Amino acid sequence: MFVPTLYFAEGVPYVIINNVSVIFYKQLGVDNTQIAFWTSFLYLPWVLKMFWGPIVDGYATKRKWTISTQLGITLCLLSLAYSFQVSNFFLFSLIILGIGAFISATHDIAADGFYMLALERDAQAFFVGIRSTFYRFASIFASGIVVFLAGQLEIHLEDIALSWTIAIAISALIFAAIVIFHWFLLPIPTNDIEQKVSVKAIFSFYNQAVWSYFSQTKILAVLAFILLYRFGEGMLVKISAPFLLDETAVGGLGLSTSDVGLAYGTIGTFALVLGGIIGGGLIAEFELKKIIWWMAIALNLPNLFYVYMAYTQPSIQLVYLLVAIEQFGYGLGMAAYSVYLIYIAKEEYKTSHFAISTGIMALGMMLPGFISGYLQQVLGYPMFFILVCLLAIPGIFTLYFIPLDLENCDK
Repeated sequence: MFVPTLYFAEGVPYVIINNVSVIFYKQLGVDNTQIAFWTSFLYLPWVLKMFWGPIVDGYATKRKWTISTQLGITLCLLSLAYSFQVSNFFLFSLIILGIGAFISATHDIAADGFYMLALERDAQAFFVGIRSTFYRFASIFASGIVVFLAGQLEIHLEDIALSWTIAIAISALIFAAIVIFHWFLLPIPTNDIEQKVSVKAIFSFYNQAVWSYFSQTKILAVLAFILLYRFGEGMLVKISAPFLLDETAVGGLGLSTSDVGLAYGTIGTFALVLGGIIGGGLIAEFELKKIIWWMAIALNLPNLFYVYMAYTQPSIQLVYLLVAIEQFGYGLGMAAYSVYLIYIAKEEYKTSHFAISTGIMALGMMLPGFISGYLQQVLGYPMFFILVCLLAIPGIFTLYFIPLDLENCDK
């Protein structure tokens, strides 16, 4: 009963903080360099959450952590809605988004821990598809419905700031309803007890987990793979929405906010989910080591569509199609990436190892984001997207060096 709302609540703040922020900043007149640089910082809590994960494990209950962080996210969303009405909205909203990112990353730790405590192993396996589905529904809600609503309000109210205030405030109220639901109806697992683990014991275990992770065979190649596999995508993700929104006179496609909500938040998200499902099926059928090359190409090759769109400025119908294909390829490529991160997490420290890998993965998205806006301003959209395509090569090249045999990964 609680799994759909729990993972919907996990997805909404992440998407608003890291994806939707790019769109509303663009519509509120912030330039691409500032957008890409400062919103890339918002990945930082997901990079570093592995360091305070042991604290969440060692104090209070996962239920308390989950509800408390959800309440904090609600307050952040309400504050974000208000921030669009103040004169120095950019600084104010960035601070709120930064606090929200820290709380959201902490909520991820608590929610995943609660999921494992509240459900038996068989139930965890049964609900894994449901949790993934509702996380994607959160993406559709945040980057699709909320953005589309803001776009429609922009047209009718002719006030961009007020439109986003209303759209984000509505999402905050919906999130508040989820918090109330969880407050009264979230189960109280018998094994979710108040922890009294010493700080020394917590960090002793964590140090062992970190040492075992970085002692793995070919760890430098593995780290290079995690950091570089999505390097081009890390550049693209901060500029794709501004490209769609920018006027044709400056090289953009001139789409409306609602159009972008449909392209990425709805059509694109469905294509992404479909790519992930098919990717998982292909891995199960052919084994990761036999198919990861093709899936890496599937992730990066569709970025050429942005080069095409930058030069030709096609019709909106073709834009929808090309974005959908690009997101489908991204779903395929991410399936291989995610499975590999699971493979290299050793059984004794599986949770900690996976947290370290996902932290490095977030770093791999944050670093290219810092410079993407500056490079786009210097190069222009066409040359920037060509650079994005070229930056796929190092990530694919790392596949020559990482251990791909499942048996080796499990040692």
